[in-house]
Amino acid sequence: MKSNVIERPFPKTDEEWEALIAEAPGEDRPLDPDEERAFWEKAVVVREGGPAAVRAALAERRRTRGPQKAPLKVPTTVRFDADVLAALKATGKGWQTRVNEVMRDWVRTHP
Repeated sequence: MKSNVIERPFPKTDEEWEALIAEAPGEDRPLDPDEERAFWEKAVVVREGGPAAVRAALAERRRTRGPQKAPLKVPTTVRFDADVLAALKATGKGWQTRVNEVMRDWVRTHP
């Protein structure tokens, strides 16, 4: 599951960075206390280096996992026949989660 550290697409060009900076709150639009708290909780401070340093700092932050929202899953190895695995993968992204749900249902109904 990916973290939602950034709610909108990451700026790619210097022009997009300038537009983002122009939108930032300043003296003309100060943050209310709740917005300010949320802002600083998500803030990545980069003292120098320009857009490239900001990109690197945000990319590093995205690589770190946050706290688990659900019980931890246990990695394991399961061997499927090739045709079964192909059919599961053909259902698209999230196929492992769907297999987990089916197995949970089976365990619940087959004590």
